[in-house]
Amino acid sequence: MDQGKKPKGRMSAYTYFVQMCREEHRKKHPNENVNFTEFSKKCAERWKQMTEPEKKRFAEMADKDKQRYDKEMANYTPLVDAGGRKKKKKKDPNAPKRALSAFFLFCADERPNVKAEFPQHSVGEAAKVLGERWNKVTPEVKSQYEAKAAQEKQRYERDMETYKNRGTGAVGGDCDEEDEEDEE
Repeated sequence: MDQGKKPKGRMSAYTYFVQMCREEHRKKHPNENVNFTEFSKKCAERWKQMTEPEKKRFAEMADKDKQRYDKEMANYTPLVDAGGRKKKKKKDPNAPKRALSAFFLFCADERPNVKAEFPQHSVGEAAKVLGERWNKVTPEVKSQYEAKAAQEKQRYERDMETYKNRGTGAVGGDCDEEDEEDEE
């Protein structure tokens, strides 16, 4: 088992029963969207009405899954640091920065205005004002930021493709990036 990747949780007898109900419903009504709340209530009612012998096959499936889960958990060792917390994956400092959303591009332009207007505001208060302004912005202005965000996303995808093709352990990667920018 991969270190750090926790095994899929075990399923209960009832979960197997609901799964079977869902499959039956799909076979009878392949194109119908299911109202989850109603479906759950019907399954629960049906489960309550079942006898123990009828529930037995689902209990056996659950027992088998419990054995699978216990076996996988025996081989599982989570990634933890000295303090007992999960370790985060280290981010490669050479990896391209993620693309900003339309809202974040708007914030980058508007934040100086908010800071000038409300110098006493904390970061959280300023963010709240920015969110309110974003919600009041005209559709035309929003579409301009969404277009910029789409360009950002394309740039990020190109940069990621280059980054992946170059390999993560490239030495002197900064020079390559400048060369690529000159080519464009």
